[in-house]
Amino acid sequence: MSFPKDFLWGAASAAAQVEGGYLDDGRSPSIWDAPELLADHIAHDETPHVACDHYHRWREDVDLMRQIGLNSYRLSVSWSRVMPQPGQVNPKGIAFYRDLIAALRDADIEPIVTLYHWDLPMWAYEDGGWENEQITDWFADYVRTVVEMLSDTVKWWITFNEPQMFIGRGYVTGLNAPFQKTDDPAELAKVTRNVMLAHGKAVKVIRACAKTPPKIGMAPTGPVYTPTTETEADIRKAYEASFAVMPNAEGACWWMDPIVLGKLPEPLKPYISDQDLETICQPLDFYGFNVYQSRNYSEQYGKNPAVYPGLPRTAFDWAITPEVLYWSTRFHYERYHLPIMVTENGMANTDFVMEDGKVHDPQRTDFIHCYLKNLKRAVEEGIPVVGYQYWSFMDNFEWANGYDRRFGLVYVDYLTQKRTVKDSAWIYKEIIQTNGENL
Repeated sequence: MSFPKDFLWGAASAAAQVEGGYLDDGRSPSIWDAPELLADHIAHDETPHVACDHYHRWREDVDLMRQIGLNSYRLSVSWSRVMPQPGQVNPKGIAFYRDLIAALRDADIEPIVTLYHWDLPMWAYEDGGWENEQITDWFADYVRTVVEMLSDTVKWWITFNEPQMFIGRGYVTGLNAPFQKTDDPAELAKVTRNVMLAHGKAVKVIRACAKTPPKIGMAPTGPVYTPTTETEADIRKAYEASFAVMPNAEGACWWMDPIVLGKLPEPLKPYISDQDLETICQPLDFYGFNVYQSRNYSEQYGKNPAVYPGLPRTAFDWAITPEVLYWSTRFHYERYHLPIMVTENGMANTDFVMEDGKVHDPQRTDFIHCYLKNLKRAVEEGIPVVGYQYWSFMDNFEWANGYDRRFGLVYVDYLTQKRTVKDSAWIYKEIIQTNGENL
């Protein structure tokens, strides 16, 4: 069995990481570009105020997507560009996304729209943000606005990207915006509940308002362990570790068991009611997930005896473990029984424009080949996989790490905004053209 004939071969981005246009055409700041929040939190004191200037260069970028053969593109909408103040809809913000999506359609590229990719408007943050239960209705109003304006040409919707990260690191460890810290389980449960309720309300809004029959999912992440051997015992051990309740709301089960299965992890049971679950647990059409490395080799919580000298790593110091794409696909399907979309997978590399004017990135080319071979194994075993979105389409602002980490298929010179297609993009094009048969 090969990849489905309508497989979504694509690449992903996020508004806060690529758009720039910080205050252009009526946009207001988000928590990722407000100067009062960013100070001393971003590498080299960098900001996303310009980023890749995609807000002004989107025509060029869509043409590059067409050239490298993408048939889908995962983008996110900036809440503060669409609604710069509470209840205020910005026509120019809506027009930007309508024009971008129309250009994608003209290029035969399927848009996959993420409604929230970490960039909370400052006006919402200043009124309590994810700690204020009213945000569930603010978010529903925003989603209704976007869906009413875009759903005539958009079918694929993702409510949230990685709540594990924007809550776990934004409100618990303080590593991401809004850079808050807490070790209070009740506080963590409160923001968790609000995000889950916002998701449930958003799904209801999309179903009620979409002009095109929608496909709705979410894009969580979470540690995935891989078995050391393919014995039944080792596979079971890896599965159970992958869905264990982990610190800082980090695991997939913390979020997706309530959202997909209607079941609460033990730590959340005192805080989320059966009535809440009726809103939270809405039918979904696919299960997206972001995955980069096997947790077997992580050193996030200290020394790891599995780490060996010479372990292959990316420029982000993440282990290169192609098998994780097979096992994560298999494990998530076995648990949640929804068609799978890989909504992020990729690697940071040490890229630069070489003497011949090109960007040669053989490590990324090999990464894509090896990881996709493992995804193909899942497809051949009958797991319904609907798409793969490489992270990322182009180099971009990598959150608190600034611009040092380069994940893109397209190189961006941030001083001139010149784009250079990397070698890996042309290899990815060949994979797309053969629908993965050349893997």
